[in-house]
Amino acid sequence: MRHAVARGWRAVTLNFRSCSGELNRRLPFYHSGHTDDLDEVVGLLAGRERSLRLGIVGVSLGGNVLLKWLGERGPGAPAEVVGAVAISAPFDLASCARVLDQAPRRWVYAANFLRTMRAKVIDKAARDPELGRMVDLSLVRRTRTFAGYDHLVTAPLNGFADEHDYWRRSSSGPYLPRIRRPTLLVNALDDPIVPREALPRVADLPPSVHAEFPPRGGHAGFIEGGWPWRVRSWVERRAIEFLAPLAAEESPTRRVC
Repeated sequence: MRHAVARGWRAVTLNFRSCSGELNRRLPFYHSGHTDDLDEVVGLLAGRERSLRLGIVGVSLGGNVLLKWLGERGPGAPAEVVGAVAISAPFDLASCARVLDQAPRRWVYAANFLRTMRAKVIDKAARDPELGRMVDLSLVRRTRTFAGYDHLVTAPLNGFADEHDYWRRSSSGPYLPRIRRPTLLVNALDDPIVPREALPRVADLPPSVHAEFPPRGGHAGFIEGGWPWRVRSWVERRAIEFLAPLAAEESPTRRVC
């Protein structure tokens, strides 16, 4: 957002359902393949200003949602969308879940993610008894893996047959060949959450999609500068640099989301 504003662009951030600091009102939370809200926000912005030039950046799960949405829309994506950047996107959710559910990553990443996710389910069930009837809260309290959580919560709340059905239908990888807007993929080869085997083959990508897979950067890390006081993210700068020429054509309004 700071990079965007520094260029004189306006900026919008989309909070996924339950991630804004308050629980959302409907039963389902966000999930990795839920593109409806992004579609709604893009349509809202484009509807307000027809001269808009919109660049979209998605990070991690947000990158997966962004890529899946671009693939779903294909050549029919709104004309206002001039480009996109996906950072550390998990292209294959099954591979990522397997990695996260194995030690030692399970003790660090899965434990921290699931602590907040379990709490949201329990809090929402206290407010809405219907959720408690759809989800076995006693099992949710004990689950310590993404496979377990997606089986108990994500799948039943969103109409998937099970966690495998959810991972298959929500992964962005199969949607990449359908993308028709200029798009940059940035993933580090040492990402502890997205294994190398989950990365798409560059040769299989359409001309509109450009991939950069640096050897280091972790998961959405990509830091540069002197440690510890001048550390900053070079991938944020790279994202804006990629979008800048796409947004530079003559237009009275520009926005990066």
